[in-house]
Amino acid sequence: MSTGLYRPEDVRDNCGFGLIAHMQGKASHELLATAIESLTCMTHRGGIAADGKTGDGCGLLLKKPDAFLRKVAKDAFGGELSELYGIGQIFLSQDEAKATSAREAVAGVLADNGLQ
Repeated sequence: MSTGLYRPEDVRDNCGFGLIAHMQGKASHELLATAIESLTCMTHRGGIAADGKTGDGCGLLLKKPDAFLRKVAKDAFGGELSELYGIGQIFLSQDEAKATSAREAVAGVLADNGLQ
């Protein structure tokens, strides 16, 4: 029996997630393609917002290529990464003026927080 606004038939357990991995830790394009395809199955639980364009942050969690990132940091900045470090990916506008403005904004926030 329903009470108030609660309707048991409208409730699903958890928001859902998929786990796809190679048991020996081998990276492959097939795993990535399968993981991306699995994200398309998340629309039923709000993975895509009402506008049909944006979402709630569904994404992929990938193993960080530590040796590669350390080499890139050393080559690009001439320094060593600390034991604990963070990485991020920012998608910039193709409009160069907007991309420059975004880069400057990010650099400012990083500097304000003592980061480079």
